Amino acid sequence: MRPSQIVIHVGTPPEHSPRSSSDFEEIQYPVNQSPSWSTRSAREEELPLHYMSEETARRRVLRGPSGNGTHQEPSHAPEKEYEIYDDEGKDVYAKMKDMRSPLGSGRLRRPPPPPPTTVSEFFQQNLEHIPPIAYTLLSCWTRFHRIGHSPLVIWDEAHFGNASLLSGYDGHFDFTSGASYSDNVPYVAMRVMLATFGVALVPLAWYTAVELGMSWRACHLAAIMVLLDVGWLCISRFILLDSMLLFFTFSTVFCLAKFHNQQYQSFSFDWWLWLAMTGASIGCVTSVKWVGMFVTALVGLYTIEDLWEKFGDLRMTTREQMRHWGARITCLITLPLVLYMAFFKIHFMILNHSGPDDAKMSSLFQANLIGNTFSQNPLNMGWAGGLLHSHVQTYPVARGYNPEGPIRFLADGDVIRFQHVATKRNLHSHPIPAPVSKLNNEVAGYGDDKIGDFQDYWVVEVQGPCGQIHSLTTRLRLRHQALGCYLRAGNEILPQWGFKQIEVSCDKENNPSDIYTYWNVETHINERLPPGNAQFYKTSFMRDFWHLNVAMMTTNNALIPDPDKEDILASKPLDWPFLRLGLRMCGWGANQSKYYLLGTPVIWWGSTLSLFVAVAALGIYMIRKQRKYVDMEPREWDHMVYVGKVAVVGWALHFVPFLIMGRVTYLHHYLPTLYFAVLTSAHVLDHFVFTTRRLSERTKWIVFAVIVTAIVGTFWWFRGVAFGIDDAINDHWGLKWRSTWNMYEE
Repeated sequence: MRPSQIVIHVGTPPEHSPRSSSDFEEIQYPVNQSPSWSTRSAREEELPLHYMSEETARRRVLRGPSGNGTHQEPSHAPEKEYEIYDDEGKDVYAKMKDMRSPLGSGRLRRPPPPPPTTVSEFFQQNLEHIPPIAYTLLSCWTRFHRIGHSPLVIWDEAHFGNASLLSGYDGHFDFTSGASYSDNVPYVAMRVMLATFGVALVPLAWYTAVELGMSWRACHLAAIMVLLDVGWLCISRFILLDSMLLFFTFSTVFCLAKFHNQQYQSFSFDWWLWLAMTGASIGCVTSVKWVGMFVTALVGLYTIEDLWEKFGDLRMTTREQMRHWGARITCLITLPLVLYMAFFKIHFMILNHSGPDDAKMSSLFQANLIGNTFSQNPLNMGWAGGLLHSHVQTYPVARGYNPEGPIRFLADGDVIRFQHVATKRNLHSHPIPAPVSKLNNEVAGYGDDKIGDFQDYWVVEVQGPCGQIHSLTTRLRLRHQALGCYLRAGNEILPQWGFKQIEVSCDKENNPSDIYTYWNVETHINERLPPGNAQFYKTSFMRDFWHLNVAMMTTNNALIPDPDKEDILASKPLDWPFLRLGLRMCGWGANQSKYYLLGTPVIWWGSTLSLFVAVAALGIYMIRKQRKYVDMEPREWDHMVYVGKVAVVGWALHFVPFLIMGRVTYLHHYLPTLYFAVLTSAHVLDHFVFTTRRLSERTKWIVFAVIVTAIVGTFWWFRGVAFGIDDAINDHWGLKWRSTWNMYEE
């Protein structure tokens, strides 16, 4: 039985023909409609994507494009232009891209102002530069105040003072730690030159915060923290490389942020400029110290992520992809490497005189130094007083022939015996484990020129063409005739009873690739042979460059904690974030100026706490985002993640490597890491306080004023540890905020 029919009247038919399927595929975007963040009240909530009853549990952050949390009136902007890309069905979730919208992170783009026609307009357009100028002037006062007060060599000025050619230093002062500077040493000018890099840290911090898209309060806070940290201040006032390292670390982050903000106009002049400037900063920071490799890693991770995102952009042609890859390789790899090598070339050209550290370089390099006599050695190696040694320690003299007879030249396969000049002992090895490298045989002095045995003889093995053996240029290996082991001097250090010298042992393994078994003759004394010619001892730049970098790495790895003595200056990486230990930078006598490397506690403790807050907040936001809670605008989320990656990941890249290093560490190693903690603290306060709509402007001002007051007050309380304390340290009460600080005489 058919059901009864029901007629429903739906109105008159439309005048136009029915819509086609293409009509339904078009999305009609509203024209001249203000965005949702400006039309919705500050407390209005938005339903999640699926129905959810816990509406009160959700938090909606409403923020305008200015990023400062202030409400803006609806603007009647023209309709946005959208680019519709046909990906041939490759991405069913493809969205229209707003081609005129700003980047999802970084500083918002603003159209350039018109050229000023009056002085008043010029000042109005540049008001934003007044705060960094004021902070820079204050930085000049803090860095230069009483900079020449102490006429003594302070801490590591003993190591880096010799590299001050630009200040007029003539190279005739030894820079012994604690010694008084002589009148011909312009130590004040040298300190001022290095302190200038410390001055520049403050404006760099300001403009980096600006480029990262922080609010004006957060920019002020970042600059104030850099200005008033007594740790950065103290390290910048002496002849040390740390101020240069900090400057180029800051500049690398700044240039990276500038480049990020040019990504919307790839291959423009500004895009190329800041990409090249980032590469130049990388070359400079790694040339100062290898700690600069950590900020280089940050740029590398950013570049990998950037290229990966571009790889997934189906609108890019293969040619565009290759251009982006080529630009990064040129500016971020080739340019830094060229700069790094150029600085070494300049280094070799300036430091061309012989000195106490010559032994760290190759024999051929030493032969070309002014004041070195290696080039005067007879070219051919005759049986006579030849001094055979490794690159770091002198070894015995070879003897055992008739000096009145015909000259015999040393050849491959000769069996020789070495005798120490001072003790007359023979170079001897026997099947007893070496004191440090237990797998090798011990090498020691035994007997004399009349007493010896079969274990005193060594066989010469020439590495390379077995022609005439020459001083300096011929590489030898010395094989023990009886045991078959090879004389070796590696990186093993003897204990205190061995005066911390390099251990010499006899390696049982025949490993021709082991460079520590290679020897050459540096000093060859034979009056019957003509002196050599310097032209025979020329060396290439690439060889010297490689050798010096290997020597630097070897020396750095050898800086391990000494178990035989307590180093009151050293500290562990986990001591740094909460400022558990400070560092005495000089003698602690009552009649001399005393400097104590210590950070401003409020800055160090607060920035460390902000790291935990940032990581926890990111985790909570990600969990809520997965559950479809809407906590913030898409651009705010992108900005928070971007700044968090620069600051938190940058901190981790600088801090974690020290946890796995075996070398001895000091408090100043944390100073580059501290910068990223400071950026994190400014970002966290910016997100939760300065730009939130939950707090009133009055509350934001109060929080800002309290933080700045705490920083300024703490800095003023501890200023003496950076400017110098002249009288007895125990007379200055209230400085020991932690029981582990060793500034007082107990």
